[in-house]
Amino acid sequence: MSTGSKSTDKIGDVIEVADLLERVDGDRDLLLELARMFREDAPTLLANVRQAASARDAAALERAAHALKGSCSNFGAAAARDAAFALEQRGRSHHLERIDEHVEVVEYEIERLCDALLALEGTLSANGA
Repeated sequence: MSTGSKSTDKIGDVIEVADLLERVDGDRDLLLELARMFREDAPTLLANVRQAASARDAAALERAAHALKGSCSNFGAAAARDAAFALEQRGRSHHLERIDEHVEVVEYEIERLCDALLALEGTLSANGA
């Protein structure tokens, strides 16, 4: 089973394609559209998280991280979802010490997710989506 490419490895490390396809009843076009939408929305979602963290606004951080977590959950991206959830919890509990470090983790995981979605788009398009 060594047919995996770097692109496929990048996808499998972050999301499970079979699960995603099942969630959209095998509709590759819908999955492509959802992936594109997430990649377009991610910068705004992250900017909201950064702004709330920078302002040390716990309530805004909780809301922004919750929105980001929900978007990540749509793709079964556990690491990104869990990182966003941790930020959401910090906002809810007003535990903002070292928050910038936690934001960096979220940024890293969202970047990985966006890269995986981009690779997924290429794979699905190449396979006749």
